[in-house]
Amino acid sequence: MSKNWYVVHTYSGFEEKVKVSIEERVRLKGLEEKITRILIPTEKVIEIKGRKKKETDKKFYPGYILVEMELDDETWHLVKNTLRVTGFVGGARPVAIPDEEVDMILQQLERGPAPVVKSQFEKGENVRITDGPFTNFVGYVDEVDMDHGRLRVMVSIFGRQTPVELSFSQAEKA
Repeated sequence: MSKNWYVVHTYSGFEEKVKVSIEERVRLKGLEEKITRILIPTEKVIEIKGRKKKETDKKFYPGYILVEMELDDETWHLVKNTLRVTGFVGGARPVAIPDEEVDMILQQLERGPAPVVKSQFEKGENVRITDGPFTNFVGYVDEVDMDHGRLRVMVSIFGRQTPVELSFSQAEKA
């Protein structure tokens, strides 16, 4: 039998524990030849909060892991009966992922895409300016420039809406 990739549904947030648990059970039962790889596809995300940048891993498919295995009764039961696994995508008859999709996911993981910057600011939300000549003014976000880490905030000055350009670190949610 040939090996294929299958999607396994887990409790969300427990993907890493499920991966480690399956790897341990495979090792104990000597099934390394039948279950060869387990992946949790992730990407690097940089979150900017205030003046601090925090790099985190964000899962592409929360609550799912990918398992490369030779599907038979023994391997199906081993994976299915692992703690915090709710089942295979496809139910009692798991469906293998097409090779093209697997190749795309693997290439994305190998490339290690450039980190995605995630801002805590969204267009239309109210913010307070924390630095610069307009400190303590409150306005709403008109535009978010993720590439440069900047905001355009509309502030009421003398009863008139005026755009103010700020860096992410110069504003906070109101």
